[in-house]
Amino acid sequence: MVLTAFAYHKDETIKNEARLSVLSSYRLRLKRKRYKLRARRKSRELRNLANRTSEIRPNDILLFCTLRNEDVRLPYFLRYYRDLGVDHFLFVDNGSDDGGAEYLANQPDVSVWSTKASYKKSRFGIDWLTYLQMRYAEDHWTLTVDVDEFFIFPFCDTRPVRALTDWLDSSNIRSFGAMMLDMYPKGKVTDKPYQRDTNPLDIAPWFDAGNYTISRNGQYRNLWIQGGPRARAFFADNPRQAPALNKVPLVKWSSDYTYVSSTHMLLPRGLNLVYDEWGGEKASGVLLHMKFIDTVGAKAAEELARGEHYANSAEYKAYAEGLKDSPDLWCKWSEKYINWRQLEILGIMSKGNWA
Repeated sequence: MVLTAFAYHKDETIKNEARLSVLSSYRLRLKRKRYKLRARRKSRELRNLANRTSEIRPNDILLFCTLRNEDVRLPYFLRYYRDLGVDHFLFVDNGSDDGGAEYLANQPDVSVWSTKASYKKSRFGIDWLTYLQMRYAEDHWTLTVDVDEFFIFPFCDTRPVRALTDWLDSSNIRSFGAMMLDMYPKGKVTDKPYQRDTNPLDIAPWFDAGNYTISRNGQYRNLWIQGGPRARAFFADNPRQAPALNKVPLVKWSSDYTYVSSTHMLLPRGLNLVYDEWGGEKASGVLLHMKFIDTVGAKAAEELARGEHYANSAEYKAYAEGLKDSPDLWCKWSEKYINWRQLEILGIMSKGNWA
């Protein structure tokens, strides 16, 4: 009788878990539909400055980016990703007044839209990009990055990004994860001004090799990674509030897809399974994050005044407070970047079974 009762309760538990799983999947499908409807509504806020999307070919690799007042970064950003193998760039400029939008509009492989609408009310720019991805990215490999993020992947020193996407296609993989790695200089971040069309890695080549925590988001199935210099220098009293470092920037796009929170996670949630949970190693990359150069102070002040970022711009409040004395983020455990193989040895990225 006891065994029978145990079997009954176990059976009921499995049934209840299955019901919850079905209900959760249904809610996420509804959320995805709502996000796509939002994107269509938010598309009315976009004004086209230069539309060269008619030149996009079926196999082109596309890059999507939202930005504001980043003109000084744009020449090198474009050069880096052109060299990597990106074929066409689609930008949303959120009310820049530094000439960046005009610069982009004159680039032969760029399409750019402008808006002065609320960044916060567009899900921090994701609604705008979702609309553009729905319209132009179907069945294209797409990189979605910020203008201070530089994509590193296995063999990137000898192979273009198309080699990676060809391998992913042959392996029936539609998404590729990358940990965001905060880079910083040795010395105060204000010591060496960034010059237009130069590699920011020349100024900020250092990173934290450790000091990372990993947890799993049960609802979206993605890993949640935190730590690095932002956690230890700006969120030391509350490291759980430090920015997330997990991203899924490279996706073989379908109009059914949408990002949920920046590029930290997507729907359908199966796209977030970019790391192995039980042994083995899936191929993964890194986004070298070049926020901590001398422009960060002015950027923090501007974004604090606008109040358009997540959690009432708590991240930029931390930067503004921490940068008052122009801190040196370098410490005795800092590592100087050499190449992707170094990052693989440190366990920050992996080539997996791609050879």
